[in-house]
Amino acid sequence: MEIEHKGGLVSAHTIDRDSWKQVGLLLVTGYSCGYILSFSNLMLVPLGWTWGIISLIVVAVFAAYSSWLLAGFHFINGQRFIRFRDLMGSLLVRQEMFYVTWVSQILILLITNMGFILLGGKALKEINAEFGGSSLRLQYFIIITGVAYFVFSIFVPTISSMGKWLIVSTILTFTYIGILLAVVIKDGLNSNRVKDYQVRGSDSSKMFNAFCAISAIVACNSAGIIPEIQSTLRSPAVENMRKALHLQFTIGLTFYYGVSIVGYWSYGSAVSEYLPENITGPTWAKVLINAVVFTQSIISQHAFIAPVHEALDTKFLILEKGIHSRANIFRLLCLRALLFTLNTLVAAAIPFMGDFVNLLGSFLLIPLTFVFPSMIFIKVKREAAKTEKVWHWAIIVLFSLLMVVTTIAAVRLIVNNISEYHLFADTRQS
Repeated sequence: MEIEHKGGLVSAHTIDRDSWKQVGLLLVTGYSCGYILSFSNLMLVPLGWTWGIISLIVVAVFAAYSSWLLAGFHFINGQRFIRFRDLMGSLLVRQEMFYVTWVSQILILLITNMGFILLGGKALKEINAEFGGSSLRLQYFIIITGVAYFVFSIFVPTISSMGKWLIVSTILTFTYIGILLAVVIKDGLNSNRVKDYQVRGSDSSKMFNAFCAISAIVACNSAGIIPEIQSTLRSPAVENMRKALHLQFTIGLTFYYGVSIVGYWSYGSAVSEYLPENITGPTWAKVLINAVVFTQSIISQHAFIAPVHEALDTKFLILEKGIHSRANIFRLLCLRALLFTLNTLVAAAIPFMGDFVNLLGSFLLIPLTFVFPSMIFIKVKREAAKTEKVWHWAIIVLFSLLMVVTTIAAVRLIVNNISEYHLFADTRQS
């Protein structure tokens, strides 16, 4: 694979080569990954049916709109922006915005990857339990997952090189979601099952948990890396990115919202933070669901950590050589090993899967998803109608306030859970 030098853009990864269908598959399968198995618990249990469904719809509409808006700023005055941080730093003429955007993205992508590692480890542990295996600690399965992600990142180093792997991921996604829905719906139709949809807790607890749920819904719909994914698309990049986003917010949304809603309908407020723990189906179904979730996560996690790989590869690889060349292979191995060792260590030490998602959606993703695109619009469209500017200023103010409140709620949840966990704990302490 050749190092890219296009139109003054320098990247160790591929630019301007992928079809919108490939990127669309990446978005559909990426957002329909194992994370959705925790969303019934994280998004709907704290909100209940009415506010839960309203929140799902409102956040999805604004996320789709903001993503569509941001995709339109891939080219500004003839200049192409392949990284979100470059776009913010250049347009707002403030170096601080470059670093704020970059640090936010890095934290989002690292936390997301740690969450993937936790989910993969959880899936392996569930398989082990179904076969009556030895009661190995969760940490052993987390290490296995981290090693699997590391190996995949060596053989498939970039988003564009995922190619046929996205077809595999699509098949795996349809497989595990189809089997999961069949078993969960069967459980839900069981007339002997008592369903309780009551939102529990004190008034203050309900309020904070509701805002945590909104954070999770934001994380469900966005990753804050639209320009980085769009950079891989062939011309016309804006039109093609919007086609890919259309797939995400139609087919993809049907999957990840569908599983969340059906899981809550079937098990009510008792739904687990990891949905397969609730199902009462045959052993083969549980094993197959967890095995496919683990395998699919190896592929889907790669899309969300790829911008970090790109930054490290562009900085430390020899750009005149191929990414798998003899001159670069040792550096590539060291960079990937360092990254996945760090992420695996943190995931094993602090297994707060749901808490990561809440903090991710509040302090980091809300600005990147909703606030920054409107800031860009106001800066670029200086001659826009007054009503348009008022609309975007309203978005900035509203979602900035939401960011503050949801961040407070997420930090409160983490503080509460720290008292219930120990470092490298296998399960939550009672």
